[in-house]
Amino acid sequence: MEFFIDIMQYQYLMNAFLAAILSGIMCGIVGTYIVSRRMVFLCGGITHSSFGGLGIAVYYGANPLFGALIFAIASALGIEWASRNRVIREDSAIGIIWSVGMAVGALFLNLTPGYTSGDLTSYMFGSIITVTNQEVVVLAIFTFVCVIGFATWWRPIIFLAFDHDYAASQGVSTRYILYFLSAIVAIAIVLAIRIMGIVLLLSLFTIPCVAANYLTKSYRNITLTASLMATIGTVTGLVISYNLEVPPGTCIIFTLLIMLFVAKILSLRNIKNAIKE
Repeated sequence: MEFFIDIMQYQYLMNAFLAAILSGIMCGIVGTYIVSRRMVFLCGGITHSSFGGLGIAVYYGANPLFGALIFAIASALGIEWASRNRVIREDSAIGIIWSVGMAVGALFLNLTPGYTSGDLTSYMFGSIITVTNQEVVVLAIFTFVCVIGFATWWRPIIFLAFDHDYAASQGVSTRYILYFLSAIVAIAIVLAIRIMGIVLLLSLFTIPCVAANYLTKSYRNITLTASLMATIGTVTGLVISYNLEVPPGTCIIFTLLIMLFVAKILSLRNIKNAIKE
C-alpha cells in the first residue's frame, strides 16, 4: 500500500508504474507472436546484438538506446533476410550476430574514456525506476500501435506465425510483412531493455505467453491473457522490489514464474476433471 501512496509524490515511481503496465501489454502482444513463431532464440540474438549499438552510442556520446535500436533492427532484418534467402542457416546467423554484437559493444566500451563497468548496469539487468518521462511516452505510443495493429490484423498475424505458405495462399504479402514484424520485435526488445535488461529480457516475452497457453489455445485469447499476466507480473514485481528494496527485474521474473506454475497446475486440474467426466 505504501508504494501506491508514494507514486503520487514521486515522479520516478509513477514513471516506473506506467512503464510496468505498458511493457506488460506490449510484451504480451509481441511475445505471443515470438513464441508462436518459435523465435525465442532469435530474440535472444537480437537482444544481445543490441549491446553492440549500446557500446558504440556510449563511445560517441549518444543515447545508448538509440544505438541499440539501430543494431537490433539491423540484426532482425539481417537474420530474416539470411534465413529466407538460405544464405546461411538461421541458427548460425543468430549465433554470429549474437557474438559479434557483444564483441563490438565490449570493444567500444573499453575504448570509451572514463568508462567503468557499472555504467551500463541498468541496461544489462534493467532499472525500471530510472525510466524517464520521454521513455514512458515512447513506450506508450509503441504499445498503442501494437494494440491497434493486433486488433486490426490479428488474422494475418496468426497465418504468419503458424504457416507462411498458407498465409501466401490467402493473398498475404508474407515477405514484406515478415520484415516489418521483425522490425517491430526488435523495437519492442529495445524498449523493454530498460525494464528487464539485456540479460533478463527474454523472460518477459516468453513466460507470460507460455503460462497463457496452459489456460487457453486460442491465439487471440493467449495474447490477451499473456498481456494481462505480464502486466500483473511486472506491477507486482515492482511493488515487491520497492517494499523489500531488491532489484525489480529479479522480482518480476520470480513473480512471473509463480504465475507460470499456477497456470500449469490449473491446466492439469482441468485435464484431470475432463478425464473424470
